Amino acid sequence: MLPYPEIDPVALSLGPLKIHWYGLTYLAGLAFAWWYAARCSRRSWSPLSREQVDDLIFYAALGVVAGGRLGYIFFYGFEKLLDDPLWVMRVWEGGMSFHGGFLGVLFAMYLFGRRHNIAFWPLMDFVAPLVPVGLGLGRLGNFIGQELWGRATDVSWSMVFPNDPLQLTRHPSQLYQFALEGVLMFVVLAWFSARPRPTRAVSGVFSLMYGTVRFLVEFYREPDGHIDYLALGWMTRGQMLSLPMIALGVYLIVTAYGSVSGALGKTEGRQSQ
Repeated sequence: MLPYPEIDPVALSLGPLKIHWYGLTYLAGLAFAWWYAARCSRRSWSPLSREQVDDLIFYAALGVVAGGRLGYIFFYGFEKLLDDPLWVMRVWEGGMSFHGGFLGVLFAMYLFGRRHNIAFWPLMDFVAPLVPVGLGLGRLGNFIGQELWGRATDVSWSMVFPNDPLQLTRHPSQLYQFALEGVLMFVVLAWFSARPRPTRAVSGVFSLMYGTVRFLVEFYREPDGHIDYLALGWMTRGQMLSLPMIALGVYLIVTAYGSVSGALGKTEGRQSQ
């Protein structure tokens, strides 16, 4: 068993104002996305100019926060909202849903694309590699805040979280998600998007990878106590919400490369006539 490195979830206190590490991880993720977007905008095939990056990050931030919070409320915490309506405003305490944030970003990018006259899927292909680092940092925030911990286990790297009322040795599943959703996905997407790809391909890789990784990690993550398992006696809500992402990823990849193959076939047919 490894000792849990207790870290005060409050990074800085200024009188009544408390700045939580969880909130700082979101700011750090957005800062990285801004820097990496500015870098990627210099590519010859980028659908965005450097001047449009600042506006992009503003729209993305609104989509992440609003979608993530609303998604958590409706997917996981509607009962808590009924008990404490003001809780919806206390984002710094945690309670964000990736799947809600994903939908929020999709809607925000639709609005951004309409404003700047940028097609939706080329825009999403540009945005996809910007996301994993923020996801990974958010999982570190979960770890520091001692939330979304793993299931009980006796593996040698298990931990006892001080806030766990049962004081069980558990998987540090937040760190698994940091490594897979953050580090691994960023490396793969950064490599894959470093050269021109068919439209929708990068978005498809993102959706397929995240859905698969999240589905697998859920086997090591403790289900929400007020929800527990929802299907087949073992499937969690996180897994159920990830299945559409896996299907969407497969569809986008198949159609991206299928349209390229079809275009190549038509070209070869014309050349052979």
